[in-house]
Amino acid sequence: MSFEHKLTIREAYVEASSFLLQHGASEAASSAELLLQDLLGLTRSEMLLSWQEPFPQELEARWRELLARRASGEPVQYILGEQEFYGLPFTVTPAVLIPRPETELLVEQIVLIGKQLWPEMAVGVEGSRVKSRADRDPASLDEQPAQGEAAGEGLEAKHRADTEGAAAGRPLIADIGAGSGAIAVSLAVQCPQWRVVSSDISPAALAVAQANAERHGVGEQVTFLEGDLLVPYIERGLQLDVVVSNPPYIPEADEVGLQPEVRLHEPRSALYGGADGLELYRRLTAQLAELERLPALVGLEVGMGQADEVAKLLSQAGEWDEMRIIPDLAGIARHVIAIRYPER
Repeated sequence: MSFEHKLTIREAYVEASSFLLQHGASEAASSAELLLQDLLGLTRSEMLLSWQEPFPQELEARWRELLARRASGEPVQYILGEQEFYGLPFTVTPAVLIPRPETELLVEQIVLIGKQLWPEMAVGVEGSRVKSRADRDPASLDEQPAQGEAAGEGLEAKHRADTEGAAAGRPLIADIGAGSGAIAVSLAVQCPQWRVVSSDISPAALAVAQANAERHGVGEQVTFLEGDLLVPYIERGLQLDVVVSNPPYIPEADEVGLQPEVRLHEPRSALYGGADGLELYRRLTAQLAELERLPALVGLEVGMGQADEVAKLLSQAGEWDEMRIIPDLAGIARHVIAIRYPER
């Protein structure tokens, strides 16, 4: 894309939208708008007020570079290095899955049900931690989070001092598949009294998640572990109250039908769940029996048409008082929630 004459900001936006559309980029207009806002350092309203001002000539080369990246299929979130989730901005890199809006509904359900199960811990988000998060700088992504034996020692120091868990009144939440940390960090921000542990098999993903936890002021509340599914928790003998996960669930045969932005750019390990998409669910639900005790609450995000089978797997893993299937905003059965109510 080249500038043949001086353009206004509005004209640059219109030309960029057309350029991206011609190159098959999804959501071309919104992509152009987001990239332009970031380039100019303006909010949407500020950009609209500057609509008729000349496009800054010194930014033309950078603008062409951004549009070329988007036209090649690179997701706008990776270009910007950020995606909003549950009202918070999260740093994202190609090492992590881009957080999706439907996963916000999973967080919402865990918070809602969790506050019913542990009402004494139902502290609002008006606390000092949330007020101060805007003042926190993102941690360096080059700084690796604590892992292995050192992480185990840190986890015991932070959580096992009150090993009675529910008796101490502070539920222990395990987020399986940290990714960007969107689920773990959002839960920690919403429920400051909860203890949160988040794990992933990818050290690069854990570095991003740790940075996001620090960014939002919950770096001391959330512990990160490297490991596969529930193995790090089983090895440490942790008594989990909640297990939440958005595991890879796309069947391998569906890869050819995915958008190029997803297929070519997001991490494969965060996308595909075996031949039928259910491989991780089978392993995860089987591992529930190896925990010190069955959690009171398990929440899993699932793919289209998988909810009934995942509910069956959970039913085989333990006895639950209630099993809920929650639809997303498109009406697709998206989350399976298993609940054990405490004896009163």
